[in-house]
Amino acid sequence: MEDCIIREMKQTEIPLLSDFLYEAIFQRGEAQLLPRDVIKQPELQVYIEAFGRKDDHCLVAECDGIIVDAVWTRIIARDIRGFGNVNAETPEFAISLYPDYRNRGIGAALMKQMLQRLKTMGYPRASLAVQKDNYALKMYQAVGFR
Repeated sequence: MEDCIIREMKQTEIPLLSDFLYEAIFQRGEAQLLPRDVIKQPELQVYIEAFGRKDDHCLVAECDGIIVDAVWTRIIARDIRGFGNVNAETPEFAISLYPDYRNRGIGAALMKQMLQRLKTMGYPRASLAVQKDNYALKMYQAVGFR
């Protein structure tokens, strides 16, 4: 990983989650990208709306003063079923990197740190949803997801 630091997201940076939520959507090609307002759909808004509750956690990677990656978790099942829903006690992951920073080990480092943090906090498991043809699938498996 290049000269990046991993840290908690500051309260003032929470609005960045809208950009990262859009980047987290797996899109198969550049030809037919979804419009940015797709994140306004309720099934996506549930990942960021009113972020900062008790079970919400977010880490960011900051490289040269720029936040380039975010991994966040929240327990969604209390409100609505998320895509990776297990139960009302299991945090669901969301992660995204800006395209220029992908494939550099930043995402894996962030995922590992968040998994360790959740374990320390007493969460017995975490979940995420991923499509089988998503390029990030191997990274998720490498950090321990099945």
